[in-house]
Amino acid sequence: MAAEKQEAKGSITLKGSAELVKEYLDFGINSILYQRGIYPGETFVPVEHFGITLFMTTDEKIKKFLSVVLGQIQEWLIKKKLQKISLVITNSETKEVMERWDFKIQYEGDKNGAVIENGAEVGNKDIKVIQREIREVMRQILATVSFLPLLDCVCCFDILIYTVPDCEVPDEWDETQPCFIANSQEVRLRTFSTSLHKTETLVSYKAA
Repeated sequence: MAAEKQEAKGSITLKGSAELVKEYLDFGINSILYQRGIYPGETFVPVEHFGITLFMTTDEKIKKFLSVVLGQIQEWLIKKKLQKISLVITNSETKEVMERWDFKIQYEGDKNGAVIENGAEVGNKDIKVIQREIREVMRQILATVSFLPLLDCVCCFDILIYTVPDCEVPDEWDETQPCFIANSQEVRLRTFSTSLHKTETLVSYKAA
């Protein structure tokens, strides 16, 4: 009976939580790049994940860029240094910010009664429940195409990362200013929690 209770409780570690958030960001960013037409549709391939069909880039340059950025993000998630990631879509010619996707991260292990087991911080939420919550957010991201305005110009993207003040940043990374959208509207999507990290997703876009 005790074993069944422990299994139902779940035992996601801080490292496992960071991996799940990183995975969500990877699929989320790829889905946005595909849906918003930032790159040609034929440069993406369908994959089954979180119980739904998502599209991932085959462009080696983009894959390498995202691998480096997401690897650093995962490291900062484990160290509890990350606050927000912004995917910024800009007009390639005018540099005007057309759209911004914010992924706000909050460490909440202390509040949710995380414990230390075998030297690892462990949360109390079952991984299947977390994956189900992530799937619902991904479905909302896919559905945003129904209300977001058409991007009728050639666009490019960048990723901004916001950390706590005392965080060490790689030398090759540049500091940048926040990217604001004039006359913007904002839509908040669902929030998911691993019991160690809480992730809130919202999109801001230029109103017509």
